[in-house]
Amino acid sequence: MTTVKSDPTLLAEVRKYGKFDPHACYQCGSCSVACTLTTNESASFPRKIMRYILFGLRKLSLSSLDPWLCYYCGDCSTACPRETEPGETMMTLRRFLTAKYDWTGVSAKLFSSKAWQIAALIASGVFMAALIVLFHGPIVTDRVELNTFAPAHLVHQFDLTVAALVSFVLFTNIFRMYWFTMHQSNKVNPLEVIRGIAKNGLGFTMHKGNKVKIPFRLFITQAWKLILHAATQKKFLSCTNKSRWIKHFLLVTGYIIMFSLVVVFLEWFQTDEIFPVYHPQRWVGYYATVVLVWFTLEIIIGRFRKREEIHKFSDLSDWMFPVLLFLMALTGIAVHTFRYLGFPLATYYIYAIHLIIAFSWLVVIIPFGKWTHLLYRSLAVYFQAVKDKAMQLHLAKEGT
Repeated sequence: MTTVKSDPTLLAEVRKYGKFDPHACYQCGSCSVACTLTTNESASFPRKIMRYILFGLRKLSLSSLDPWLCYYCGDCSTACPRETEPGETMMTLRRFLTAKYDWTGVSAKLFSSKAWQIAALIASGVFMAALIVLFHGPIVTDRVELNTFAPAHLVHQFDLTVAALVSFVLFTNIFRMYWFTMHQSNKVNPLEVIRGIAKNGLGFTMHKGNKVKIPFRLFITQAWKLILHAATQKKFLSCTNKSRWIKHFLLVTGYIIMFSLVVVFLEWFQTDEIFPVYHPQRWVGYYATVVLVWFTLEIIIGRFRKREEIHKFSDLSDWMFPVLLFLMALTGIAVHTFRYLGFPLATYYIYAIHLIIAFSWLVVIIPFGKWTHLLYRSLAVYFQAVKDKAMQLHLAKEGT
């Protein structure tokens, strides 16, 4: 027998991460009808997770994949007659779940406190600035020698070390996501929970026979969906505003290319040699720079104007993501420009600023900030596919 208990502190805890107003919701279903991603398997999306929080069902809330399956088109918020902003509610829940997956507790601090976010950026920036001051190479002033000032092989080794530490944090957090959503969730059948609440109140019990076992082979056979959605985020195409998909796709490709160049292929990318215009190093870098500057600037302007539903409620973490990415691209352009113009000191100083911004992005935004949405959303689509397939096999076996 499994007892489902209510945690009265859950609602107040979730509200620390953003707008969340389930009391105004009277479960009319307008949000579910308006959502183009709602399926027969999740007919109460996005209402179901809101009820979990309101009832204080902590384990079911942590086991839910619904917030990650929302792509925040804003249609649900527009359709809501009570203006409860269900789209922003799902955004708040994504921050909450990110904090719960993170075993370090840093995400919880960053998402619930502006002071922590600012302090984290300042601390990481000061740390990187100190490293540059203490360990930079000779400063050549009669010509530009960037690799003398900051040897590419040393910067590359530092990048790989930091990337390894960040990857450790991310992979351990991924395991926690799996544990909450795929392991613990199998101990409780959500449908039986709702039926039990309606019949007996919150303190009812269930037989373990209600759970559906997930064969390990399904994690292998459904892995292609993880690869597909991580590479394309194709569910964006199901939203009413399909132009968001191409913008998101171009932005992600630009980011991945730039990340690969400065972390994996830095010794090829950072060089004092002046390449001809047709060299692939130039055009790969130019493509990444253009899409990063263009689309991050568009996001920043959109957040200022607040015309679209997705930009009406912007947390500081929502600003940090595009602003730092924009500044990284902008300082990268400046380094490239000063290097070609032959301005040594300007090149070195801007490159130092570029490293400070990139380091802050790498150690704050990627493992603990909004960047994790890209990772968790793709995993959620994958995990949901595994769950759906397991349920199909179960129903086929039962002959229903």
